[in-house]
Amino acid sequence: MKHLLLCMLMFFAGFCFAQKKTVTPAQIKEFDKYVEMVRKQWEVPGLSITVVKDNQVIFKKGYGVRELGKPELVDTQTLFACASTTKAMTVAIMGMLVDEGKVKWDDPATKYLPELQMYDPYVTKAITVRDLLTHNTGIPGTDFFTGAMNIPVNEMLKRMALVKPIYPFRGGFEYQNIMYSAAGRIIERLSGKLWSEVMQERIFDKLGMTQTAPKRKLIKSENVTKPHFKVNDTIQVIEYGADSEIGSAGAVWSSADDMSKWIICMLDSSKYAGGRLLKPETWTEIFKPQSFFPEDEYPTMRLIKPNWRTYGLGWYQHDYKGKKVNFHTGSLSGLTAITAQLPDEKLGVYIFGNYDHAEVRHVLMYKTLDWFALGETRDWNAEFKTLYTDIAEKGKKRKQDFEARRVQNTSPSLALEKYTGKYTSPLYGEANVAVDGNKMSVNINDVLKGTLSHFHYDTFTATFDKAWYGKVMAQFTLNTSGKADVLIVDGMEFQKSDL
Repeated sequence: MKHLLLCMLMFFAGFCFAQKKTVTPAQIKEFDKYVEMVRKQWEVPGLSITVVKDNQVIFKKGYGVRELGKPELVDTQTLFACASTTKAMTVAIMGMLVDEGKVKWDDPATKYLPELQMYDPYVTKAITVRDLLTHNTGIPGTDFFTGAMNIPVNEMLKRMALVKPIYPFRGGFEYQNIMYSAAGRIIERLSGKLWSEVMQERIFDKLGMTQTAPKRKLIKSENVTKPHFKVNDTIQVIEYGADSEIGSAGAVWSSADDMSKWIICMLDSSKYAGGRLLKPETWTEIFKPQSFFPEDEYPTMRLIKPNWRTYGLGWYQHDYKGKKVNFHTGSLSGLTAITAQLPDEKLGVYIFGNYDHAEVRHVLMYKTLDWFALGETRDWNAEFKTLYTDIAEKGKKRKQDFEARRVQNTSPSLALEKYTGKYTSPLYGEANVAVDGNKMSVNINDVLKGTLSHFHYDTFTATFDKAWYGKVMAQFTLNTSGKADVLIVDGMEFQKSDL
């Protein structure tokens, strides 16, 4: 009798487990309708999504168009920017080199990259390969290296010595793309090949990711999306950004088809048909918490309210409904990505979008976790819509409040031509101010070009020729001789070089 009862219990448990894992056609159909509904509500021209569970693709589809005004539709082979979700791939490559004994996570970074110099000489000596990958060096974001200038990575690494820390070494969290670029350069020196070549050979080729390219310029397909941005309340197609010098931080382009293979591999302890990318202990190390990230890193945390928030090696992490979630977003001008894992449920999702910071990605991420594993019925779309609408409204209010502080009927201290000339900075490069008639312009490193409009006193607004770069403040200061000697544009300070 006991034996019979035990068999019945085992059968019932197995049946329930099987039932839990079964994804029905009705579920898929309802999820499909939901994705299209929220895409339209968030005004995203096009997106693609793939969901994997138990080493199988259970859903993948493209929605909308590759480019507004053109008929070509997004499908599961359409290429989008992976952006910062590339970081997990860079970490995986570094892990392979760890497995081969070519590097250790806690080796000094300067052992392989002597040109990397930090503001504090102690940090220069102490910073490790692991530190490059965990955003806890104390250094603020330095995206001006790619957004406001065009210099090689080795020069960026040298200029890091001029960037003042904003918190003690390993004492906080500040997202840092350049450190991932440094990791990519270490990979190059240890492998004797370009980071892009190593990525292609050691991940894409092995996993059969035939459409994926390490950089946009290496794309062979014509099935590629265009980026979109809202300019003056109208969503428009914008230019691609330049293929970044810091590719290992976010240069990969891929499709829903190919990212399915990457997700399955990472969920299954890096296994693939031909073997495994990483030793089990290295794969485990990648997903161990390495540092904490603050709640304001992602507005979504206000609603999720996790008990803990950590960063592994190339992955954000938090708890949700008693489960560990590994995730990462990616953003370039006009393009978005997000990926998430629910390891306990062997569930993963990847979502691409072609509209700047379209946060429908977060809606679909949590909806996927709920829909295919956790059974939650929370209306993430309504909650995230309210959250991001509130953020946008507060942003508008701050701009209005700033405009209201403008002192009316003031004039610049000097005639416009007295502000002209070359302003330089060992960190930020060069800014040239010119006057043509009654119009003043600024050119920063031949990358950011725009007009300067008087705001009040010696403060101007800089409006760049590419509208999606927005409008920022530009302030001149005068020396004791009454001459303009400093220009500060969006926090970048330049000194007049021809006084």
